[in-house]
Amino acid sequence: MSSAKLFEKMAGAPAAVLDRTINTSRYIGGVFVSKKRLGHAKNYWKSLGPGLVTGAADDDPSGITTYSQAGAAYGFNFLWLAGFTFPFMAFVQEMCARIGLVTGRGLAANIRQYFPKWVLILATSLLFFANSLNIGADLGVMAKSAQLIFPNLTFTSLLLAFTIFSLALQIFTTYEKYAKYLKWLALVLLSYVFSALTLNLDWGMILQKAVIPTISFSKDQIFLITAVLGTTISPYLFFWQTSQEVEEQILGGKTTLKLRQEETTKKEVSNMRVDVWSGMFLSNLVMFFIIAACAGTLNAAGITNITSAQQAAEALRPIAGDEVYILFALGIIGTGLLTVPILAGSASYALSETFGWKFGLYRRLKEANAFYGVIIISTAIGLGINLLGFDPIKALIYSAVVNGLIAPVVLVLIVLMSSNRNIMGNWVNNKFVTLLGWIITLIMAAAGIATIVSLLG
Repeated sequence: MSSAKLFEKMAGAPAAVLDRTINTSRYIGGVFVSKKRLGHAKNYWKSLGPGLVTGAADDDPSGITTYSQAGAAYGFNFLWLAGFTFPFMAFVQEMCARIGLVTGRGLAANIRQYFPKWVLILATSLLFFANSLNIGADLGVMAKSAQLIFPNLTFTSLLLAFTIFSLALQIFTTYEKYAKYLKWLALVLLSYVFSALTLNLDWGMILQKAVIPTISFSKDQIFLITAVLGTTISPYLFFWQTSQEVEEQILGGKTTLKLRQEETTKKEVSNMRVDVWSGMFLSNLVMFFIIAACAGTLNAAGITNITSAQQAAEALRPIAGDEVYILFALGIIGTGLLTVPILAGSASYALSETFGWKFGLYRRLKEANAFYGVIIISTAIGLGINLLGFDPIKALIYSAVVNGLIAPVVLVLIVLMSSNRNIMGNWVNNKFVTLLGWIITLIMAAAGIATIVSLLG
């Protein structure tokens, strides 16, 4: 029996119709999908790159902890933050990406050229310190989360395994393979969407809280809001996004380290915007579903204090079941594997560009010893934080303080450069983007001050 006759017998449709359907479609998951639509989906996936990875890296284990606490402590009340931070993230990262496209240089290299060097040295040194602390916290959370699934494995063995894997990925793979790995790994974030969708949540209430801000301006609420802003709009993302745009140009055989004002095409900028906005949308979508999942389970059960991502996973198990528990734990491990290399890499790009060292993941180890050396040292510091018994939560707190100092300063430099026609040519910010950039900078300055005062007070 022909395939058409078989489907005719199954579905009662004329053979000619089924033949046409088979020729123009593919049978996937029990349904026919148009080959044209599949082609559009493939082209869209190919267009994604640095923006998708940067957005996914924003939801690291420390971010997951913050979002889990928001849902556990205040229920659905902070769901509106996902929509609130989305355009802020997207416009900032788009400015960074445009700077990389047009100048052919990373963010630190541009700051070095157009601003006093001491500003750059101070900012990149603090970035290295903050990122190393964050790596330590993330590695510790990853190891503890893996123990939730594999309780027979020791914390130290898992910690070493994650550390070695992260370093090997950056040092011994080509940039082309490395970029593909990060891109696919970004999809692990969907585990949080699935975990929330398996729960019996009040979606009417969720939609209401998503669009109507709820805030009492208490000290605890203000602190949590500033924590969400700090973990969402982070300095390491600025440096990583800009440098990855340059890496993508090198991968495409284009000349870098010079202004590309005339060479940058509308198609390049359009593709970059699709990539960046898609990545930031994914990041904030995941934030939304983590808050929703923890609000509908932990908060509803009276569990209102979450201090780590793995604690959130453990707390979910007796309430939401093994399925959500495993998805949540796997998400922590996956985002850690994505973020640890990016934290180390962004610090290395910044320091290498600051001091004029050879850099780039497209180079081999022997060609960029200092660049890879910074990656190794930063990751080793993170490993040492755990092996020496330092509290990873305190590491995150100190990292938050340092990021609160760095973010507003770097944002000022980003807005000034992306608004400068001599640097950006026709790709300079329009007035609206420049105004929004300054508004974001003021908000992050206020959030940074509030975070530091709250943590040190």
